[in-house]
Amino acid sequence: MRDDKSKIFTSTTPLTLESGASLPHIDIAYRTWGTLNAQRSNAILLCHALSGDQHATGTDPLTHKAGWWHEAVGPNKAIDTKRYFVICSNTLGGCMGTTGPQSLKDDGTPWAMTFPVITIRDMVRAQKRLIDHLGIRQLYGVIGGSMGGMQVLEWACLYPDHVFCAIPIATTARVSAQNIAFHVIGRHAIMADPHWQQGNYASTDKTPEKGLAVARMLAHITYLSEQSMHRKFGRNLRHRDNISYGFNPDFEVETYLHHQGQRFVARFDANAYLYITRAMDYFDLADDHQGQLERAFSHIQEKTRFLVISFSSDWLFSTTESRHIVQALHRASVPVSFSEIQTDKGHDAFLLHEPQFHTIMRAFLHGMQRHHAIKTP
Repeated sequence: MRDDKSKIFTSTTPLTLESGASLPHIDIAYRTWGTLNAQRSNAILLCHALSGDQHATGTDPLTHKAGWWHEAVGPNKAIDTKRYFVICSNTLGGCMGTTGPQSLKDDGTPWAMTFPVITIRDMVRAQKRLIDHLGIRQLYGVIGGSMGGMQVLEWACLYPDHVFCAIPIATTARVSAQNIAFHVIGRHAIMADPHWQQGNYASTDKTPEKGLAVARMLAHITYLSEQSMHRKFGRNLRHRDNISYGFNPDFEVETYLHHQGQRFVARFDANAYLYITRAMDYFDLADDHQGQLERAFSHIQEKTRFLVISFSSDWLFSTTESRHIVQALHRASVPVSFSEIQTDKGHDAFLLHEPQFHTIMRAFLHGMQRHHAIKTP
């Protein structure tokens, strides 16, 4: 899926993946906002979550709705596009213009399930090619929530000389068994849909919409909290005064989840969902360091400064997991600040209107300028 607001960078150098497989060339779809200063020192890279894309702010030309982080990104907002040059790219394996299972191979056929399995690290290495293409040696900041936060952690570990500030939000250093379990159910829902056809649905007029919708409905529940679901829906009935004693939607929450599923299938590719959730499953920052997270951070030292943010009602990636990251950074002598935002909005709080969160992020970005040669364009 492409649109008229994205730019496409094509890297013709083969990309070797962690699996040992190689992509002969890659396209990266991205958008930018603001102005890059003469020193090229005011660039911020945004890393999106599982269901995100390059349309972080402004109007998404495909959905005609506001970008996924319009609450935080824009003129005079927490990530101020009057001050910073903001970049957001669709991740490797995505379906919004960056190379993924929906892309065509050199023989003109879709990769589909022949696309090699990717990791979060592979995504970051692809992003690094885009940043090099843009002529930016050091990013002022790399920021992202959820899966985007995993990319932030990988950026700091892989390229500490190229990241001045890192803000991982509502994330983890290692995906838990519980989270893998949610992904497994979502993938099985897609693969059990008869229209999935072993991933080869691109040449047909049918797609595994029902399976993908169920996967999205399940995932969306994990993004909310019990308090926020009760506040929004309670046990309210939808367009009726009494229960129907049947299996059509009675409750508002049923209709809401169905709506979320249908919105998602209109803009996302089922195979991309399989590959991206699998990349998250494999994420374990300490895996190459004898299981010790501080070893993964040990070479960063004072090259990168961290702000780690969590939300009190987030049970998908809880505050405990953020504290684990903070403690490991402390043990590795990496400068780090930490904030737990009190909210009942759950994991999705980082995408919503949350003034305290935006104030803390803005203050950190602006405060770090005294240690950096950034100049407003």
